[in-house]
Amino acid sequence: QVQLVESGGGLVQAGGSLRLSCVASGRTFSSYIIAWFRQSPGKEREFVARITRSGGSTDYTDSVKGRFTGSRDNAKNTVYLQMNSLRPEDTAVYYCAAGRYGIATMNVQSYDYWGQGTQVTVSS
Repeated sequence: QVQLVESGGGLVQAGGSLRLSCVASGRTFSSYIIAWFRQSPGKEREFVARITRSGGSTDYTDSVKGRFTGSRDNAKNTVYLQMNSLRPEDTAVYYCAAGRYGIATMNVQSYDYWGQGTQVTVSS
């Protein structure tokens, strides 16, 4: 069992930055792939970034490449999402999710555990 708690969301002007954190409970954290998803009102939850178990590699959706950076610190059971050059269209509730190696992809259904989400609002 893994419990995830996100933090770091808030209100920021376009062009600004935020860093989201996702803290996990459980001694098996390093065995899970961690991903970030986001959901805007009236839209489906969409993939943002996926971080490998070691943190050595991260995949991103095209719209955030070059602006967002995912990382993790397994010693602290924490995953981060550094978001720079934010745009109004980045406004959403951001969720972290944990999934098993070989199963967790960019698909929402492939993740086993979810946090409660943190709101990010970017004003123009």
